[in-house]
Amino acid sequence: MRQRTHEGFLRHKHFRFAQIATALCVAAVGVYFFTAARMSEPPSGGSWIGYVLGTMSAGLIVWLSCLGIRKRVITAGHYSLKAWVSAHVYLGLSLIVLATLHTGFQFGWNVHTLAYGLMMLVIASGAMGIWAYATLPQRLHGNRGETTRKQMLEGIESLDRQMHDVAQPLDRAGAEIARFSIDKTELGGGFWKRLTNSYGDCANKRALARLRALPHSASAKQAEAITKLESLMQQKAEVLGLARRQMQITALLEGWLFVHIPATFALLAALTAHIVSVFAYW
Repeated sequence: MRQRTHEGFLRHKHFRFAQIATALCVAAVGVYFFTAARMSEPPSGGSWIGYVLGTMSAGLIVWLSCLGIRKRVITAGHYSLKAWVSAHVYLGLSLIVLATLHTGFQFGWNVHTLAYGLMMLVIASGAMGIWAYATLPQRLHGNRGETTRKQMLEGIESLDRQMHDVAQPLDRAGAEIARFSIDKTELGGGFWKRLTNSYGDCANKRALARLRALPHSASAKQAEAITKLESLMQQKAEVLGLARRQMQITALLEGWLFVHIPATFALLAALTAHIVSVFAYW
């Protein structure tokens, strides 16, 4: 029986689009410097080679921007989503060479350089996305093991119910500590909080510290309840840590899009201004 192996978008069809992008870059570099050697001054964006490279770069940018639309259409075969993503990655990287040659290495405080800078920002954020999708799913699996997100939440809810029951024999101070952990513990929070895993003000952590600071109870029943409550809070802290690390990795996996997508729209606007200004003063 033939064994199937998973092929990621980076290795799609034995790096077909990586080879295409490399060939395109090599050809562009060869033509550029062959032309430069026969011109009295270095080629610029306004030379014939500059216009050719600029047209290719602009066309690629517009096509690459259509990936979001393509994701909504599921097909297989030569034009599968995996093929599109692979082409998106490698042809997007080829823009570093094509667009740089288009500029003729001439930069200034103008809309042309702005478009180039935004393009590099989009490429850099896309590279972060490649790293995220290549490494973070394994970290997600390694962090949670066989435990699902639903099971983590159910585990926290179960510990809260046990803490509620265990706290019944406690006096008012002990009961308030248990209630504070149950009612005030925050699992998620805003994007930045999840991304940085900043939970130094965790209610469960503060409640555990307050519980340990309680004076020793003369009642054996209350002392036993405090010991059980402390154990449950420690278990809750472990589950919270696991769940929060899971959310942090997920935030890392999605966070690059907060730069990539807005920068793409800004790039399209700057590219339009670049093209209009070029032909307006042609």
